[in-house]
Amino acid sequence: MTRWYGRLPLRSRLAMLVGLAVAVAVALSAAACWLVTRDRLTEQLDETLSSVKVTDTYVRALVDHCNGQPLAGNPPPTPYTVRLVSSSGYDCTAPGKSEIPVQRADKLVAQQRLSNAVHTTRAKNGTEMRVFTTLGPVTDTSGNPLAISVATPMDQITQPLDQLALVLLVVAGIGVLGAAYAGLWVAQSGLKPVDRLTDAVEHVARTEDLAVRIPVDGEDEIARLSRSFNSMTSALAASRDLQQQLIADAGHELRTPLTSLRTNIDLLVRSEQSGRPIPPADKAALLESVKAQMGELAALIGDLQELSRPARGPAAVEVVALHDIVGTALARVRLRGPSLTLTADIDPWYVRAEPAGLERAVVNLLDNAVKFSPAGGSVEVRLAGGELTVRDHGPGIAPDELPHVFERFWRSPSARSLPGSGLGLSIVARTAEQAGGAVRLRSAELGGTEAVLTLPGAPTPPPDVPYGEGPQGPPE
Repeated sequence: MTRWYGRLPLRSRLAMLVGLAVAVAVALSAAACWLVTRDRLTEQLDETLSSVKVTDTYVRALVDHCNGQPLAGNPPPTPYTVRLVSSSGYDCTAPGKSEIPVQRADKLVAQQRLSNAVHTTRAKNGTEMRVFTTLGPVTDTSGNPLAISVATPMDQITQPLDQLALVLLVVAGIGVLGAAYAGLWVAQSGLKPVDRLTDAVEHVARTEDLAVRIPVDGEDEIARLSRSFNSMTSALAASRDLQQQLIADAGHELRTPLTSLRTNIDLLVRSEQSGRPIPPADKAALLESVKAQMGELAALIGDLQELSRPARGPAAVEVVALHDIVGTALARVRLRGPSLTLTADIDPWYVRAEPAGLERAVVNLLDNAVKFSPAGGSVEVRLAGGELTVRDHGPGIAPDELPHVFERFWRSPSARSLPGSGLGLSIVARTAEQAGGAVRLRSAELGGTEAVLTLPGAPTPPPDVPYGEGPQGPPE
């Protein structure tokens, strides 16, 4: 049953549920109506029976008839059945009427233990009777009081109830069918946005066309789902565009060093094949160029791998001493700019980040400052209050170029002759965003560029996170 129901379309299931809910509601309402009507009709019948007055003359004549004497006079016809009940259980029914069996409640009334009794029973001929019994004004031959029962057929109640049940059944059936049809109509109308969403999803899956959008109308759940779908396709389209752009830019950036590397290697091969050796000084310069180009390729590939690496989960994030990372990065960068003066003013600062990625970002910032600093220049590094500032005294960046510095493969026209892939600052921006911080570049006073990396954290590690002993500042 569950599998069959699960294979039905959603609109069919909604129609069935609506029809079932209406059927239950109509059935309960009909049953309540029938029961209330029955109780009310029964109360009215009981009131009628209790108001029936049996004359003393008729009761005495009925007593004489029960004792074997002929019924005196000619009593008028009546729709009620009159019966006498003694305390011993003896009963006598009026002539011409079907006998009614005595119930215990009738005896209790005759024994004066109850003032009256009302019950339903069946007469000897099978007719269902409603009986009202009360104490009469006469006694039997032994002087015991007699109870008088007045009974009438239940047909005046059962027939209207049967007709009412038939009417309720017909009305309920029509109501259930109408509710099922209405439920199907409501389901079809309400699921039209879902159908549009389904068609859009199937279209995307079939054609990979991420430009499709679903019209959004209203503020209900379907509208929210449509907006979420549109946002998802927009994000996927943007991601695919970025991916394609990254591939195109990477191919363009790789073409130049590969072409140069192939040219140099071809020169070396032709020299060996032709037997005309290249002068030692030129050969050494050629090999040095090949080595530099291979290093440039390795750096570019490493940067591409870093950018293409998905964001790591919370398990890779830990409490990191940013001042230690800055100290390690300074030690590495000093080797790349031995003629520069690097000064550092670093205060302790702990952040939550992925250690390797954060160290790479800091090294990129310092490398960028070293690359643009003139020979014999200086680079100032300062870490205070979670803000790492790296200031160089190079040519600076034009104001119209600042918005583009964090774009992938973007390089300033004045820096295109310098080594680099154009991905370093993009890696810094991504790392800062993943750590909940931000990075920006600005022109420094008196020339040069100032890079500011801001990361949330605290000057002391969290008390519940142990932090190992190690160097607490930059090397001297």
